[in-house]
Amino acid sequence: QRQLVEFGGGSVQAGGSLRLSCVASGYTFGVYSIAWFRQTPGQEREGVAGIATDTRTTYYADSVKGRFTISQDTAKKSVYLQMNSLKPEDTAMYHCAARLGTASASMLAPRAYNYWGQGTQVTVSS
Repeated sequence: QRQLVEFGGGSVQAGGSLRLSCVASGYTFGVYSIAWFRQTPGQEREGVAGIATDTRTTYYADSVKGRFTISQDTAKKSVYLQMNSLKPEDTAMYHCAARLGTASASMLAPRAYNYWGQGTQVTVSS
């Protein structure tokens, strides 16, 4: 049974760091893309970072480039999001999601993903 479970959210002061984990049980690394999205109440879901699990090619939203790093551990069926230099505007519920295929098109588009985790809350205080 396929399942996505996120860990690692919490509260941190601006400038701090957090590492989110997504355990992708039942997913075959190499044929899926996995990405992180975030959402705040009343706002649309925003793509943050994605990884093609065959080539480990990574993709980032402009708002997080240079601060966030997405990576994978194939043996652990896990994808990580290292978040540094956090800002209050990074506060959101963070979800990981998976889609079949590793093409670059729509890598950070929520509509392209079929499978979603429940999310983990990240709160950054000023």
